[in-house]
Amino acid sequence: MTDPRRNSRDPYAAGMIVTPPRVLRAPLEARFVGVLDSRREGRGLSLIHPRTRCIRRHEVHELIITDEPGAGPGKPVNRCHYLGFVEFLAAGVLVEGDTLTIAGRMLGTVAGFDDSHFPNHYNILIQGPRLVTGIELRQKPGDPVTFLPPVD
Repeated sequence: MTDPRRNSRDPYAAGMIVTPPRVLRAPLEARFVGVLDSRREGRGLSLIHPRTRCIRRHEVHELIITDEPGAGPGKPVNRCHYLGFVEFLAAGVLVEGDTLTIAGRMLGTVAGFDDSHFPNHYNILIQGPRLVTGIELRQKPGDPVTFLPPVD
């Protein structure tokens, strides 16, 4: 008997989903558990095709910001500044285009996800106008982070 999973196709990689899906949801809150002061040129991150990621309560993921135009699912990202690691306070769904705010300041929008360290953690790539590290922002462990869905 044929395993049905062998015939399944990733709808994102197959181009069946080309815009971020509309998902009605609440803001997703997190807090810094590690603040970084690192920069990389030529990093070579490869953003995965899926435009959404489910987040479990208490998961820790890494926030990275880029100013590269056109950063998005299926594309490489080379210029990176590292904000830090955050722990999510509740389960939820992150979607490309969500706005990242730190201490009430908008830093940019979710460009996509890199899974090079998964299952340990995802790299959540933020596309923003300014490259900055978590240390440069003067963040400290425990500082709040919020991901806001687009307002309709």
